[in-house]
Amino acid sequence: MHSAGHPVCYKTVATLLDHAGYSLQSNRKAREGIGHPDRDAQFRYISQQVRRLQRRGQPVISVDTKKKELVGDFRNAGREWRPKGRPLEVRVHDFLDKELGKAIPTECTT
Repeated sequence: MHSAGHPVCYKTVATLLDHAGYSLQSNRKAREGIGHPDRDAQFRYISQQVRRLQRRGQPVISVDTKKKELVGDFRNAGREWRPKGRPLEVRVHDFLDKELGKAIPTECTT
């Protein structure tokens, strides 16, 4: 708009969009796409393992993740309560600590 001789700030644009029925929104997972041929087999296997362990009185924890995390004093996006002005000090660089490695969820059977 400024190039047309009408200076407009971002607040004005936001107000105009709001009046036009727009809002800031996160995306939403809704489209399934084509199923993977092994998907049903994977969940049947997991279900069988859960039932087997429960029959033995074993606890079952389900973890659905693909993310690998470095183990150690690395920065992360989380927050925790600490005394004011005393943040937890972490490494400047996120290089793998070969002694500690990475946390990678894997299948575990007993």
